[in-house]
Amino acid sequence: MGGCFSKPKPVELKIEVVLPEKERGKEELSASGKGSPRAYQGNGTARHFHTEERLSTPHPYPSPQDCVEAAVCHVKDLENGQMREVELGWGKVLLVKDNGEFHALGHKCPHYGAPLVKGVLSRGRVRCPWHGACFNISTGDLEDFPGLDSLHKFQVKIEKEKVYVRASKQALQLQRRTKVMAKCISPSAGYSSSTNVLIVGADRHLPYDRPKLSKSLDTQPEQLALRPKEFFRAYGIEVLTEAQVVTVDVRTKKVVFKDGFKLEYSKLLLAPGSSPKTLSCKGKEVENVFTIRTPEDANRVVRLARGRNVVVVGAGFLGMEVAAYLTEKAHSVSVVELEETPFRRFLGERVGRALMKMFENNRVKFYMQTEVSELRGQEGKLKEVVLKSSKVVRADVCVVGIGAVPATGFLRQSGIGLDSRGFIPVNKMMQTNVPGVFAAGDAVTFPLAWRNNRKVNIPHWQMAHAQGRVAAQNMLAQEAEMSTVPYLWTAMFGKSLRYAGYGEGFDDVIIQGDLEELKFVAFYTKGDEVIAVASMNYDPIVSKVAEVLASGRAIRKREVETGDMSWLTGKGS
Repeated sequence: MGGCFSKPKPVELKIEVVLPEKERGKEELSASGKGSPRAYQGNGTARHFHTEERLSTPHPYPSPQDCVEAAVCHVKDLENGQMREVELGWGKVLLVKDNGEFHALGHKCPHYGAPLVKGVLSRGRVRCPWHGACFNISTGDLEDFPGLDSLHKFQVKIEKEKVYVRASKQALQLQRRTKVMAKCISPSAGYSSSTNVLIVGADRHLPYDRPKLSKSLDTQPEQLALRPKEFFRAYGIEVLTEAQVVTVDVRTKKVVFKDGFKLEYSKLLLAPGSSPKTLSCKGKEVENVFTIRTPEDANRVVRLARGRNVVVVGAGFLGMEVAAYLTEKAHSVSVVELEETPFRRFLGERVGRALMKMFENNRVKFYMQTEVSELRGQEGKLKEVVLKSSKVVRADVCVVGIGAVPATGFLRQSGIGLDSRGFIPVNKMMQTNVPGVFAAGDAVTFPLAWRNNRKVNIPHWQMAHAQGRVAAQNMLAQEAEMSTVPYLWTAMFGKSLRYAGYGEGFDDVIIQGDLEELKFVAFYTKGDEVIAVASMNYDPIVSKVAEVLASGRAIRKREVETGDMSWLTGKGS
């Protein structure tokens, strides 16, 4: 693994993760159809794990037999700012030359396995070309999201003008490193100064990879899990999946559960997420009309859609991903949308039209500039969707993706500030108006540093990761501020679209490349400034723009109008 690890100081933490009150219907039942037994009795004391379990990670001091060492190149083979994949026999390593120094790291992004050699090297870190995760080249540590794990860092030495890399065979094969964490110490273990960190927001599963819900609908919940249950046990993190919070009492620092049980906290993180909007038209109660909120929703949609007629309402990210995934499984897929083109508000008219054409080439039928006026059933099950344009579309399954609202109803009487739309406003440190109460994820508005601290809501996976980390650092008095550049992606028909920045309010779109061939980059501008970028088949342009924006440098409209992007695509910075 290279280098030595000092023993972490024990941080005295007790963490609970619980579920806020939501309309969950059948989801309240466990798999057996009965309500799960409560983990706690109402006596104000929680149960704690006293386990010495350790997760399998490579030993920090591997034995010589476990190590492999090889000369990988001549010192002059790499220029400053260059990266190269090199082979060590047991696996590949990413070799980086920066400011005259060589660094050797894991070569794949631990998130989804992207080759980091195709990413962007800048300011002492490498940014993944696919989804924008950033890793420190000196330590391998994850510095920006998505993903949870860091890279292995390997030993480098220079002898007789040759660069040698020494690495643990196990680390070479794992390609990911879970950082050493402090274990939670509970009050019952005799530590009176314990901090009780309570995280409100989950569903009935262990934390899982939510973006896959609409991109790969038949993936099972256990395949989506971000960490195995042993991880939570080993670090004393208790996950209560059937416990619903109905109110928060900030004066006494207690949350109240649906059954009246109360739990004290020292620091509180609110991450309730959002609830999908539903149709309010005639016939809305018929069966087989779905929103996608849980793995069970997604699995059910795929099961019912096979060989049948599907109507998707809403041509945003969720709706279009679902439509794309179901084309090979359903008999027919139709999309109903109020706007003229899909993604219009987010990606603009021209990009939206190019993507629409890709869908039409894959047999998806569009009904644009209209909405659903009625859902017609037969024996209680959906049979037809009637549009305001009077068109009647055959439908056995309907998936509704028309947006979401923050799931913050349980906070209304709490004294924790909510805005007029129900979002929780936080400051740069992710703290609410109440000291010690933090919030993160889809339900918050926060100041976006590189857009003049404009208060925004960005309901994307990478932002939720970043906000969670900043909130945690501030709970531990480490004084961190939100500074990440928003980064998101979508995948449809085996093609990925990447996006970085915050494009709301764009007044022009500058497109380079070929839209018809879906090999393009689109720069979204407001006035004289580039505020967002999207691309398909143009890596690592979006990661490069994200790095430039993260460095604090503004990109001017005139710089992207010329078509000469050498200033942007050159390796290094």
